[in-house]
Amino acid sequence: MLLLDIGNSRIKWALVQRGDWAHIGAFDNAESISLQQEFAHIPVPSRILVSNVAGKAVSERVRALCAAWGRPLEFVNAKPEQCGVRNGYDQPQRLGSDRWAALIAAWHEVRGACLVVSCGTATTVDALSAQGDFLGGLILPGLHMMQHSLAASTAQLEATEGSLKDFPLNTADAIHSGVLRATLGAIESQFVLLKSKEVNARCVLSGGASAKVKPHLSMRADHVDNLVLHGLQIIGESDV
Repeated sequence: MLLLDIGNSRIKWALVQRGDWAHIGAFDNAESISLQQEFAHIPVPSRILVSNVAGKAVSERVRALCAAWGRPLEFVNAKPEQCGVRNGYDQPQRLGSDRWAALIAAWHEVRGACLVVSCGTATTVDALSAQGDFLGGLILPGLHMMQHSLAASTAQLEATEGSLKDFPLNTADAIHSGVLRATLGAIESQFVLLKSKEVNARCVLSGGASAKVKPHLSMRADHVDNLVLHGLQIIGESDV
């Protein structure tokens, strides 16, 4: 079974054989040739499960890369209920497939109340109850997007790397500290709100920028790589 997590910036994939990940990789969305070369060296998958939030053009490129296997791409969409998680979104089908798969993976990891945080192109902060109910969540720009939107929209600010400071005294540190503290504030405030409902709630953290976020959180966070891929695996194995 081939799992594909097509995000806004990168495509992550894993080949599952007898329940284990035999191969894994990640490429920028534009690196079709590199992805094609990787796929040339793996066995024909029995199924191809896909979470795609990058739009039709990227999904069609991936479809073309997989065409030689003669397997249909099975695009995962959020459901009202699946794999122990119940979807409380006003319109359940409008919840992003990546968030849905991550919630399912986090539920199977924790089996209890948790805040599911994904730090990528966007940062999502989603809450699960102890019964597996999706309570709702936040979407905000990711660290890189926030920093570069300042540089693009403000003439005298540049997107240069800075450091976290309590009281920054240069522009690079001011931007870095502002962006990071905005993200930390969103995560920590949602965790406080969840803890007011679920005293034993935990935090699960994933995504490419999570390494920049985790050391500065005021609470413990369990880091899980490739949360969306894990969720896709659980979904695929549940409907065999």
